[in-house]
Amino acid sequence: MLRAQTDEIQVYDAEIEDHHKISLELHNNFTFEGRKTADFPGGVISNHAYVGVAEWAYGVLPWFEQGLYLPLYSYTPAQGLTYNGFKIRELFVKPKAAEQNFFYGVNFEFSVNQKQWNPRRYSSEVRGIFGWHIRPTGDAKWKQIDVIIDPIVDTDYTGGVKSLELVPSERVAYNLNKTWQLAVEHYSDYGQLRNIVPVSQQFHQVWAVVDRASEKWVHVEAGIGFGLTGGSDKITLKLMLERDLN
Repeated sequence: MLRAQTDEIQVYDAEIEDHHKISLELHNNFTFEGRKTADFPGGVISNHAYVGVAEWAYGVLPWFEQGLYLPLYSYTPAQGLTYNGFKIRELFVKPKAAEQNFFYGVNFEFSVNQKQWNPRRYSSEVRGIFGWHIRPTGDAKWKQIDVIIDPIVDTDYTGGVKSLELVPSERVAYNLNKTWQLAVEHYSDYGQLRNIVPVSQQFHQVWAVVDRASEKWVHVEAGIGFGLTGGSDKITLKLMLERDLN
């Protein structure tokens, strides 16, 4: 099954919440123009769908963050407001990733789904994280370029290793200053490892993204995505709002 709706449109950069700190991030996605048929009977239809989730994060150790996505919900013209389930995640990273030239990590997610979100009650994601902070010499070290690759596989616990679904994402970002960052992102779904689908049926979206960092108020990330293939949603918008709670 190729990607239908998703709750989180984000490339992970291996940065985690500080030790014993709690944060809340609100993910908001709206498909302005998308696919008009569901990927399975009774499923959420992408076109004109609003999808949201609250992501709670706790810094357990300098290299380990515990996360909870709850509630996961959507609103569509056909189904109205629906509760779609929740996710638990464990994120392991190289400590102080923001200060490293090369950083890495791995994220595990375990989902409990409602039937309109995923026909399988339980599913999971394994996400690798590899990235580079390319910094110039001199005083303006904030003028860095970030290159991040997240190789991701999804599973619904059927069919073994060959049935894993390949859904990688990538990000290239440039820091305009200490507050603002511009980025280009790519999200894709190639199908199962044993059955990579033709390019025209794959999911590929390219995104233009802007980030505004803030230590005192709310970190904001907003973007617009454009589909590149017939299997993709044509136009999607995202808005992410994050704030530390203690």
